[in-house]
Amino acid sequence: MKESTCPVPKEQQPTNEFIELSKSKIFSWPKSKKLFLLVLLKFWIATFIVFLIISSGSAYFKTSIIKYVLLSFFSSLSLPFLLSIRLYLGWNHIFKRLTSEKVEYEESGWYDGQVWIKPINLKEKESLIALQEVKPILKNIIQISSIIFIMALSGILFFQYNNI
Repeated sequence: MKESTCPVPKEQQPTNEFIELSKSKIFSWPKSKKLFLLVLLKFWIATFIVFLIISSGSAYFKTSIIKYVLLSFFSSLSLPFLLSIRLYLGWNHIFKRLTSEKVEYEESGWYDGQVWIKPINLKEKESLIALQEVKPILKNIIQISSIIFIMALSGILFFQYNNI
């Protein structure tokens, strides 16, 4: 955006917000599906170990080890799932800002919200960024979150209908 024609502060311009989010260490993980899976797997394993240690302090752990290992296994999916939800919300916000015809911004504080209508050439440029860059990231996050959700749901159903 040209500074002379655009009243939106530089840090609130959708393209610049996209660039900043892309540079972020955490928000850059979903750009590569393999890297994102690897990071979530590490979080899952770390959380599983923590949950296993916590459940091992239970007196019932000694009588039903398999139940508590499986319970820790499925419960530990919560951290990767919450992380993927947070990443989705951040990228989805950028996607909506890039594809919107209007840019909402604040010049000096929360009380003076303004709206600026994007010119056609800028709207086309930002729509292209949204479709080429952000949409595949959202697709990766949705696919992986769905897998995590299905695994967690299967664990819940397993414990609901099985008495180990």
